Amino acid sequence: MSDSKETPKTPEELLQEMQKIFKGGGGEGVTFSLAPNLQPDPERAPEDSGEDLEIPEAMLDFDRTPVEVKAYLDRFVIGQDEAKRTLAVAVCDHYNHVKRVLGKDPGAGSAAAGKLPASVPVSEYVKQNVILLGPTGVGKTYLIRILAQLIGVPFVKADVTKFSETGYVGGDVDDLVRELVRGADGNARIASHGIVFLDEIDKIASAQTPQGRDPSGRGVQVGLLKLMEETEVSLRNPMDIGALVQSMTQGGAQGPSTINTRHILFVVSGAFSGIEEVIEKRLSEHDIGFGASSQQEKDTQEGSILQDVSTRDFVEYGLEPEFIGRLPVRVALDELSDNDLYRILLTSEGSILKQYRQSFQDYGIDIAFEDSALQAVARRAADEKTGARGLMSVLESCLRNFKFNLPGTRIDKLAMTSGLVEDPEKTLQEVTKDPDAAATSYYLYTAREFEAEFARRHGVMLTLDDDAIQAAAGLSSEQKLPVKDCLWNIFSEQVDYLQKICEKAGRFELPVTPAILANPGSGAEVWLSGKTAAPTDD
Repeated sequence: MSDSKETPKTPEELLQEMQKIFKGGGGEGVTFSLAPNLQPDPERAPEDSGEDLEIPEAMLDFDRTPVEVKAYLDRFVIGQDEAKRTLAVAVCDHYNHVKRVLGKDPGAGSAAAGKLPASVPVSEYVKQNVILLGPTGVGKTYLIRILAQLIGVPFVKADVTKFSETGYVGGDVDDLVRELVRGADGNARIASHGIVFLDEIDKIASAQTPQGRDPSGRGVQVGLLKLMEETEVSLRNPMDIGALVQSMTQGGAQGPSTINTRHILFVVSGAFSGIEEVIEKRLSEHDIGFGASSQQEKDTQEGSILQDVSTRDFVEYGLEPEFIGRLPVRVALDELSDNDLYRILLTSEGSILKQYRQSFQDYGIDIAFEDSALQAVARRAADEKTGARGLMSVLESCLRNFKFNLPGTRIDKLAMTSGLVEDPEKTLQEVTKDPDAAATSYYLYTAREFEAEFARRHGVMLTLDDDAIQAAAGLSSEQKLPVKDCLWNIFSEQVDYLQKICEKAGRFELPVTPAILANPGSGAEVWLSGKTAAPTDD
């Protein structure tokens, strides 16, 4: 008897054979491919039965308080304080519960065990899934993405309108969880503690028709119910022939075939246009007779009407009672004012100005922004009624021709002034005609940017005169550093000294001349104007 055996075919070879079979039968347009989440990874060691996979330390060590979480969100998202407080509490509660289930006390240190036992008793806990409502561009997606980064868990976002009830054409809602696994590099255990974000959830409301079920409406809501609470989701889509073939050809020990959604946090969002009228109608029912609200109370209600949303309002709007019941945390976000948009440009760590600085630097051009120009941009963006997204639209319309025309010329300095916002073409002609004037303007507004940043961080307003600005420009050329970096290098080590001077002098604005720029310590007498002695080292 021969000991030789036929070499098993690889999944890729089997797929090629199936392709030939279908092609021979008239299925020239049919193609097969391996599922992305099941592609073999030569650098990854084979997984065992999946009973003892590592949990990410970042999540296990999550010990932030709600105040700390909100403070972190404040760095990136301007305004929306009530929404940030609500989300901070919900997220802390959820992941503290997850750590308890993992056998780690939230109050204990990081030395506790970091693996999930094979069997963990489930405590009684109602998962704090979240529904966000508010107009477009107010930061709904951004808030959740930043939270996922802070916690250190995988995050997936999807538009709910692309899904359908199983049996109809469209994506299966279970694909959301499979996408989360792909985001965790195929590690189902890590993905089982991630965050799923569903946008435009209001688009599947009121979708039940007299003709029957609507694949983009009620059926999707029903399909999401099991995911948001707890269910086992197969990691292989039964409709994916490529995944099925690979599953049959894989031998030996494999990783888990399903993922449990018990600890996945689900967040849904939508603009819910028109729900204000539903809320007002309900509130007006209580404004009859002796219980009627005063006009002042009504005005207050109108200013925060979304904050009063109830389960009844969502049901009347078109969401299924069972569906909205799985979303106990309701967060309303306010429309952004022009002042909010201005603060986003000026102070947010995620400001779009960083992107524009970089895009100009890629062409060898440094750009500075006049404060009045940013205010003008914010006003125009507010008029567009698209929230923070309007900022990029306005900036792009103002600066597009500069990015097209200036690269390749000798112009390497540009200031975005209020005049540029009002008439970009006129400013482009002026810059092209007189590059030196453009550079002077750039240095001026770069210095003003530094002054404002220094004041925000340290409470001291430095005001550079024209000669000091020219001196800073010279230092920038000598040191081959941006002007702002040169100024920070000069004054960052003098913060305590400057704060003492301001405290003794009783003022917080200090003029800066070229002499003081060269030696900040020598400017004490000028700054204090003889009112008090210079502060000592102690």
